[in-house]
Amino acid sequence: MSAGARSAAGGVAPRFVTGSLMRHVVVMSLTSSVGLMAIFSVDLINILYISWLLDPVATAAVGYAGAVLFFTTSFGIGVSIAVSAVVARALGQREAHLARRRATNGLVLGLGLGVAFTAVVWAALGPIVGLLGATGPTAEATVHYLSLSMLGQPFLMLGITGAGVLRSHGDAKRSMMVTVWGAVVLAIADPILIFGFGWGLSGAAWAANLSRLMVAAMAVWPLWRHYGGFTRVTVPELAEDARGMAGIAGPAILTQVATPVGQAFVTRLIAPYGEAAVAGMAITGRLTPVALGVIFALAGAIGPIIGQNAGAGQIDRVRRAIWDAVIFTAVVISLVTLVLFVLRGPIADLFHAEGITRDLVFLFCGPLCLLFFFNGLLFISNAACNNLGRPFLSTLLNWGRHTLGTIPIALWFAGIWGAQGVLIGQAVGGVIYGIVSLWLVFRVVDQYGVQPKA
Repeated sequence: MSAGARSAAGGVAPRFVTGSLMRHVVVMSLTSSVGLMAIFSVDLINILYISWLLDPVATAAVGYAGAVLFFTTSFGIGVSIAVSAVVARALGQREAHLARRRATNGLVLGLGLGVAFTAVVWAALGPIVGLLGATGPTAEATVHYLSLSMLGQPFLMLGITGAGVLRSHGDAKRSMMVTVWGAVVLAIADPILIFGFGWGLSGAAWAANLSRLMVAAMAVWPLWRHYGGFTRVTVPELAEDARGMAGIAGPAILTQVATPVGQAFVTRLIAPYGEAAVAGMAITGRLTPVALGVIFALAGAIGPIIGQNAGAGQIDRVRRAIWDAVIFTAVVISLVTLVLFVLRGPIADLFHAEGITRDLVFLFCGPLCLLFFFNGLLFISNAACNNLGRPFLSTLLNWGRHTLGTIPIALWFAGIWGAQGVLIGQAVGGVIYGIVSLWLVFRVVDQYGVQPKA
C-alpha cells in the first residue's frame, strides 16, 4: 500500500504534515508540472502541426480558438482546485470515507458542470469568435475547429478533477500520468488525422478529443484501483458536498477564468495587426504553459501542502511552504529563461515563424519569460488563499491583474511598440500584482494563525 493510501486509511500522519517542505514543494511541483504540461502540450502540438500546413488562416484560427479553449480548460481547473482542497482537508483530518465521498461527488459535479458549461459556450461560438476580432475565412475556420474540438472538453474536465484528487492523496506520479498518456495519444493521432487522412483542422480537433478521452480514463482508474474506489452517490450527500465545494469552487473558477478573459482582451488587441501577429501570439501562448509548466503546477501542487498543514494547525510550516515556493519559482524562471533565450532561433524555425511572428517568439524567449516570475507569485498566493478560507481574495487579485493590470497597460505600450507592446504591457501589469499578492497572502496567514478553529 502506498503512503498516500495509508494516509487515506488513517494509519499514518498526512503526508505533507511531516518531512521537508522544500522537498514536498519540489517533488509535487515537478511531477505535477509534467502532467500539466501534457495538458497544454495538446494545444502546442496542434499548432505545431497546423503551422506545417503553411496556411496562415489555419494557424490564426487555432490562435483564436486557443483563447476559447483556454477559457473552458481554466473552468475545469477551478473545479479541480475546489475538489482537491476539500479532499485534502478530509485526509488531513484522517477521515478516509469522507475523502472518498467528496472525491466521488466532486467528479460527478465536475463532469456535470463540464457538460453544461461547454454546451453554453458551444452554442455561442459565432459571437464569441467575432468578439475576439476574427473575420472572414479565419472566423469561419475558427468556429469550425471549435465546434468539433469542444465536444471533448467535459472529459478533459473530468480528468483534471481526478488528477487533482490524486494530488490530494500525495500521489504525484499517477496524477502526472493522467495527462501524459493524453499527450501520447495526441502525438500519435495528430499526424495521422491531420496529414495521413488529410483532414487538416478537423483532424487536429478529433485528435484532441481522443486525447481527452484518455485523460478521463487515466484519472478515474487509479482512484478506483488504489484509493478505495468511489462511494454511492445520493442526492442529499451530493447536495451537501456541492455546498461545501461551492465556497471554494465559485471563487476558484472566477479566479481561473480571469486569465483566459485577460488573454481574450490581448487577442482582441493583437487582431488589428494581422494574421501573422495573431499567429505569433498563439505560438507564445502555447509555449508559455509548456515551458513554464512547473510554475503553473504550483497552484495545484502547493495547495494540498498548505491545506494539510493548515488543517493540522502547523501555521509555521504554512509560511515556510510559501517561501519555499517563492524561491523555487525564482530558480525555475531563471533556468527556463536562459534555455529559451539560447534556443530562440530553432524554436522560431520549428514553427516556420517569419516577420512579426518571429519577433513575438523572440520577445517571449527572453524578457517576457523572465517577468513571468511575478505571475508565479500570484499563482502561489491564489493557492494559499484558496486553502486558508479566503478564496475571494485570490479572485479579486486575479481579476485585477487581468483587467486593470492588463488592458490599459497593454493599450499604452501598443501605442509605442505595436503588437510587441501589447505583450510587453501584459507582462508589466503582472509585476505589480505579483508583489501585492505576496504581501497580502502573508497577512492572511497571520490572521489564520490566530483564529480559533472549529
